[in-house]
Amino acid sequence: MNTRELEKLIRKCLNQFYNRRLQRLTTLKLKDFLRRKNPYLYKAIGTEKASEIVEEILTAYMIASDEGIFGNAFFEPIAKLASGGTISPIEGVNIAIETDNKYLAVAVKSGPNIFNSSQKKRQNDEFSSLRSRLMKLHKQFDALLGHAYGRLKSEPSKTKIYRDRSGQAFWTEITGDPDFYLKLIRLMQDEPARHRIIYKKSWAAAINLFTAEFIRDFCNTDGSICWERLVEFNSGVRLIKLNENP
Repeated sequence: MNTRELEKLIRKCLNQFYNRRLQRLTTLKLKDFLRRKNPYLYKAIGTEKASEIVEEILTAYMIASDEGIFGNAFFEPIAKLASGGTISPIEGVNIAIETDNKYLAVAVKSGPNIFNSSQKKRQNDEFSSLRSRLMKLHKQFDALLGHAYGRLKSEPSKTKIYRDRSGQAFWTEITGDPDFYLKLIRLMQDEPARHRIIYKKSWAAAINLFTAEFIRDFCNTDGSICWERLVEFNSGVRLIKLNENP
């Protein structure tokens, strides 16, 4: 893949990332992220402003969401096209790179710190399932869990059949270019700044909307936060009925 083709692909993937990011932001409901946070903590640290609670919670939610969206919209399609691979025939494995005597199965993840023990087991099971389906090919099966950034490196063991490669090592292996990981950041150029202008407007609108909703449902008539009502909504056994949006 030459520089012009890669730059075009990066621009396309960034567009997809921001479109999905905006969609997530504009379709999110206050209760979706308010129930996941600790209201006791906000009270304990002396938070008194509705807007402060809303912005901190929404920021944390979107940061976590962005990681998954970016992996799906940016890293995965670039890895597939830059590697010259095909789509894997099984869920949980993204790319298949096949030669005369080897079948390289690649699962692409954003970073090396996203898996817990159950997710690692599931990933291993998905690689094992694919290996079983491909036994008739009589080729070496090589399972690779690739991380788009980071420094993790591991080999197969008694508990997993795949190896880990991260950052430069991962991109070099699937593209043959030791500088590919640097090109990804370099060729973004000023595209993120252009998108950020649009995103900031939607972000400000979301903060205003959610703050107004929070004040309506969780503040007293004098403007102070009604902590008991917030905790009841967050943790109570019975469901409380909130005012509906007009």
